[in-house]
Amino acid sequence: MNHLEAMQIYVRVAELASFTQAADSLGLPKASVSTAIKQLETLLATRLLHRTTRSVQMTQDGLIFYERSKDMLADMEELKTLFQQGDGEISGRLRVDLPNGIARNIIIPQLPSFLALHPRLEIELSCTDRRVDVVREGFDCVIRVGNLIDSALIARPLGYLRQINCASPAYLARYGVPQTIEALAQHKLIHYASNFGGKPPGFEYQIRVQNKVQHKVQEMAGSITVNNSDAYQAACLAGLGIIQAPEIGLRAMIEQGQLVEILGDYLAEAMPMSILYAHRRHLSKRTQIFMHWVAETMRPHLSP
Repeated sequence: MNHLEAMQIYVRVAELASFTQAADSLGLPKASVSTAIKQLETLLATRLLHRTTRSVQMTQDGLIFYERSKDMLADMEELKTLFQQGDGEISGRLRVDLPNGIARNIIIPQLPSFLALHPRLEIELSCTDRRVDVVREGFDCVIRVGNLIDSALIARPLGYLRQINCASPAYLARYGVPQTIEALAQHKLIHYASNFGGKPPGFEYQIRVQNKVQHKVQEMAGSITVNNSDAYQAACLAGLGIIQAPEIGLRAMIEQGQLVEILGDYLAEAMPMSILYAHRRHLSKRTQIFMHWVAETMRPHLSP
């Protein structure tokens, strides 16, 4: 095993803090991973990792070697594409994470044309409502919808997703169509929560008062709380209550008569959408091209 391969293995072990997980992510036997680390430590004449039965942690020398290795590997990645002519020459693996609805409704249907332009590219596509760890899980970039928490990641804003209110025809036939905020006292909201146990928010809306937009929340009863977007839509289709979600994922169901848009004068705040990635200096060419393509693909569906 050459030194460059050993460095790649070390970086994965350091980021995942696990020999087993690093071996799985790289498709290597665990013994090969252990051997590579031992060879590096022998070559450098220093211990890079503290190993216990429960954890793997970098030593001080290991941390320095990790940072330098990341820079060198990124430089090598850039050198591979330095003399490539045109975008069509990009190759390699690209690992990305997208919200489920965005992937299903927008990105995946357009992927065939993108991959036709870049046939040597391999995409690992994660679709989940949980917030993946970009660095530890080795993602090149991720798309996030909603306000961003403080992070060391670099964010590229794409625009805003308009939110609307919807319910099923069966629900409205049973409870009536609400026309005002006060009428919501007789209705049910399908609650969405990333983590159960806390008090879910109510019906969110904005009103304009003296040329200023105010954000309001109306508490509402609900029979069900879900924690992913597929269950959120399914509960609405089943007639369990009202939902508030980006229009992009609901428009087709509205046009097909499966859902009905309601309370158009009381809309929640539009949700920002961003692409996040870990390193600006060493952003690979394939990641740059993919991010640009995502931005252009999403443009017709976003507000500035």
